[in-house]
Amino acid sequence: MSNDAERPGLPEGLLTTIDHVGIAVPDLDEAIAFYARAFGVHSVHEETNEEQGVREAMLAVGTGETRIQLLAPLTPESTIAKFIGRSGPGLQQLAFRVDDVEAVSATLRERGLRLLYDTPKRGTSDSRVNFVHPKDAGGVLVELVEPAAPTAH
Repeated sequence: MSNDAERPGLPEGLLTTIDHVGIAVPDLDEAIAFYARAFGVHSVHEETNEEQGVREAMLAVGTGETRIQLLAPLTPESTIAKFIGRSGPGLQQLAFRVDDVEAVSATLRERGLRLLYDTPKRGTSDSRVNFVHPKDAGGVLVELVEPAAPTAH
């Protein structure tokens, strides 16, 4: 396996890992039950994000580090509802974890990519997120996720 230093001319890595894949579903409870029954994966976090217009669940796969995010629309006008109306239920996004969403967004803008937000928005579990426009990423909606800082107990 080579690194960027061995591949001159390639950009430096900005991503730490795949955070999750997002799947648009019309009914969250039904989808959670299906994934548990069919694949034996279970929801480890659920929340409603009014700003994004979704009810969502994170399903842990394997050790739990890898996640599947199920996204159900809150209203017919939400982005997820429009996605389902246009494309049907299915894979909606690929999310990469980053250490600093603002720095990564700035670098990607310098590289000519369009991002959906001028400044990051709140994501799942108080993460900070931004998205690369699908037209600049081969038709894939790419999410950049900076997890919330751990809280001291």
